[in-house]
Amino acid sequence: MDSKRVLYISQEIYPYLPDTEISKVSRELPQAVQELGNEVRIFMPRYGIVNERRNQLHEVIRLSGINMIINDNDHPLIIKVASIQQARMQIYFIDNDDFFKRKTMFKVDAKRANDNDERAIFFVRGALETIKKLRWIPDVIHCHGWFTSLAALYLKKFYHDDPVFNKAKVVCSLYNEPDNELIPETLFEKLRFDHMTDEDVAFMNGSTDLDALSKLAIHYADGIICGSEQIKKEWTDYAELCSKPILAYPGREEGYAELYNNFYNEILK
Repeated sequence: MDSKRVLYISQEIYPYLPDTEISKVSRELPQAVQELGNEVRIFMPRYGIVNERRNQLHEVIRLSGINMIINDNDHPLIIKVASIQQARMQIYFIDNDDFFKRKTMFKVDAKRANDNDERAIFFVRGALETIKKLRWIPDVIHCHGWFTSLAALYLKKFYHDDPVFNKAKVVCSLYNEPDNELIPETLFEKLRFDHMTDEDVAFMNGSTDLDALSKLAIHYADGIICGSEQIKKEWTDYAELCSKPILAYPGREEGYAELYNNFYNEILK
């Protein structure tokens, strides 16, 4: 497949957030894949630590205004956008005051219950609902970071019969990330509200730590990429058990984007 539409959903992108392995790959890879002749769209959360003025974010009124129900509560979806001029790319930001106004990415405030489960659901669904509103049908959906680990589940269970997504292949990059302040175990009751069954997530064994979230991504993805040079063997073992294609760590040397592009093509066959 020569030209594809690739949707990138990432928990962090440089320069809007600090330089990390995930944020740099999420910034550089879409540009490199676009330069190979593909179309890309890129989404990340608009955390309160993202400086809107410095990065020239502005709200896209025609895309905003959807109300999403998370755990029986209405939350308005706000879409903002910024441009990376030299790359001829736009970054779409998922925003909502309830979930993303706070001056942190994931850290849980002692005064506030851990709601990273609802925040992750809102982010993933918000990105997918915006793609529907754009009427842009992706061939590949590539997720980066534990905060996106619900995306493959939602695509295969919640959006499985949606004509925008029912032919898309989901790829997840797994990284060595800190296993703290993640998603609370209330996640499972929130998933039931969206008609997920206990059987759908039985392999998580009631856990929401990094291992369980990685298994969730692997279980529902169509392909797995080793985003870090070393990732846990139990993750690759689980991918092999689930018969998922695996791309070994591609590095970031010249030409690395072609390894990703070829992997996308393999998944699409």
